[in-house]
Amino acid sequence: MYGVGFFHEMQVLAAKGYVVLMTNPRGSTGYGQSWVAGTLSDWGGADYRDVMAGARRLAELPYVDESRVGITGGSYGGYMVNWAIGQTDFFKAAVTQRSTANRLSLYGTSDYNMMYNDWEYGGTPYENTNLYLERSPLSYVQNVKTPTLILHSENDLRCPISQGEEFFVALMKHGVKTEFVRFPDESHNLSRSGQPKHRVERLERICAWFDERL
Repeated sequence: MYGVGFFHEMQVLAAKGYVVLMTNPRGSTGYGQSWVAGTLSDWGGADYRDVMAGARRLAELPYVDESRVGITGGSYGGYMVNWAIGQTDFFKAAVTQRSTANRLSLYGTSDYNMMYNDWEYGGTPYENTNLYLERSPLSYVQNVKTPTLILHSENDLRCPISQGEEFFVALMKHGVKTEFVRFPDESHNLSRSGQPKHRVERLERICAWFDERL
């Protein structure tokens, strides 16, 4: 649920001629508690199906070229980008931002994940190790073919930069076209409260990656 604030980054992409779809999949808010709980022990399940249903419906529109659809997201959205490109070749370019790729290692390194992941995953990773690995995008990196740009802040405590590093190394090892951009002195909130020069560079890099590949 995106709220009532003005999100300039979507407008930037729209102004460049892109059709922008903003989904509200299960696990998000706005439709009651049962909707929020729709991904319990099922990250990458119902939520992924919701995202793909929206993307495929969008691709059916007469003014959308199905061969030139990209995907981007930050934080949980970054997780979904990483997950999606490991499940499908539908997207021709991806930009993952402040993302997570390894839910197991994230638990002990994030400033906050240990506070809610016990609920989301039905226990700690020490109890449900297999589920944490099964729902980690890193476990499916061998399937990825989508060119992927990774944007991450060096002072991100919510999704530590090691998450982006793990995904970058894995993509490189599997021959996927990828670039990794590190923003110094920035936090998880780069897109909203980062240094102006870095906020501008972030937008420019997102647009450039999509412009070249879509």
